[in-house]
Amino acid sequence: MAARGTLIFDLDGTLVDSAGDIAGSLDTLMQEQGLAPFGLEQGRKLIGHGIANLVKGALKQRGIADIDAKAPPLIARFTEIYGGRLTRLTRAYAGVEETLGVLQQQGWRMGICTNKREAFARQIVVDLQFSPFISFTSGPDTFGVAKPDPRQLLETARAVDGGAPLVFVGDSEVDVETGKRAGCPVIAMTYGYTKIPLADLAPDAVLDSFAAIPDALTRILAPA
Repeated sequence: MAARGTLIFDLDGTLVDSAGDIAGSLDTLMQEQGLAPFGLEQGRKLIGHGIANLVKGALKQRGIADIDAKAPPLIARFTEIYGGRLTRLTRAYAGVEETLGVLQQQGWRMGICTNKREAFARQIVVDLQFSPFISFTSGPDTFGVAKPDPRQLLETARAVDGGAPLVFVGDSEVDVETGKRAGCPVIAMTYGYTKIPLADLAPDAVLDSFAAIPDALTRILAPA
């Protein structure tokens, strides 16, 4: 079957709910430093802009001074902790696996563009059995650029090699900005980690359910 186009997904907050493992790793780090843990709900609010920003944000909330100097070894330690529990609690959102199957049958070639380091993202893809659907996964270390720099998305799409159209599916202000800067339509999922109301970001579609993506693609790609 000829490719219908290229569909690229964010990972955390779009395909998978990883808050339990990320927040749990952060709490372990905080406790090692003699700081109060955040718990799941408070930790969830810090997620969405990569590990460095997560750790720095946590230190700021705990009143730590000179964060830029103190953060690097703690970022490295968080990375070590998190790398040991990538899918202990992380699970796909409802309807993800089934919908990826539908999209594949429709001819879409699919990839992942995430601000999680590539090795971690690839391990999650394997552990949650997305590998039959996802042909390429990039992190900020893959091409040396990170969202919202559109080059990460465009290079990921080039590697997936599904041709036009290119559509990006994410959940946050970073994802919407990335897609817009790349010049492609953006579908935004409401259940993720956005810090800004999605309607204010004006993506091409705002969806509550992953299963609604095929219909949304038909709608937003319909000839004017």
